[in-house]
Amino acid sequence: MPEGDTVHRTAQRLHRALSGQELTGSDFRVPQHATADLGGETVLETVARGKHLLTRFSGGGTLHTHLKMEGAWRTYRTGERWRRPAHQARVVLRTDTTQAVGFSLGIVELLPTADEPTVVGHLGPDLLGPDWDPDEALRRLRQDPDRPIVEALLDQRNLAGIGNMYAAELCFLHGILPSTPVGRVERLPRLVQRAHLLLKENVKRSLQATTGDLREPLWVYRRDKAACRRCGTRIEVAMRDSAGRERASYWCPRCQR
Repeated sequence: MPEGDTVHRTAQRLHRALSGQELTGSDFRVPQHATADLGGETVLETVARGKHLLTRFSGGGTLHTHLKMEGAWRTYRTGERWRRPAHQARVVLRTDTTQAVGFSLGIVELLPTADEPTVVGHLGPDLLGPDWDPDEALRRLRQDPDRPIVEALLDQRNLAGIGNMYAAELCFLHGILPSTPVGRVERLPRLVQRAHLLLKENVKRSLQATTGDLREPLWVYRRDKAACRRCGTRIEVAMRDSAGRERASYWCPRCQR
């Protein structure tokens, strides 16, 4: 699933491509909105809230989308050939010069802008949002001190924007096992601050890296059985159940204790 920085870059790209333009048409390829037509609406903005995307229109409506595991928004010049199969398209927004196509989106819904809290109001402080609140994020994390830190970081109700990759990398950078209970994590404020700075920097760089070396950008994520870049010990991986779905945890048994 895309991380929060990927979603924020997507919002920026859609905002640049569509904001201030009048739609000449739209195509919703999902049953619940198959007859919807946003033609004539002006796109006001696209913003990210955690891993959710909110595209707002002049008529008082919002398009709420979520990339989930395989989704992506792509923008093309009018008449340009799409670089993903047409059958994967779920939403098409058209202007005189641009086509914005949402492929394989996990969530597509239209709602009044005033009702946005019904779909994103449960989220914790957004690591990349203008109203980022580290104290509130810490308060939410500490509400369940026995919960494994990796699960707490992935819970978007605590803080919004961290996915499996950043959760694994943050645990490595902090020198703790993913299974460490929140209540036993020393310098938890430092971990939260590092998460904020890491995602913020990666949005600016338009890439995902945690090592400082763009040739070898990650410490442990998806590097099971490879040698730790720091100490040479073999990276371990284990599957765990998270909210009814399996996720993989990655760690170095020497660097993380």
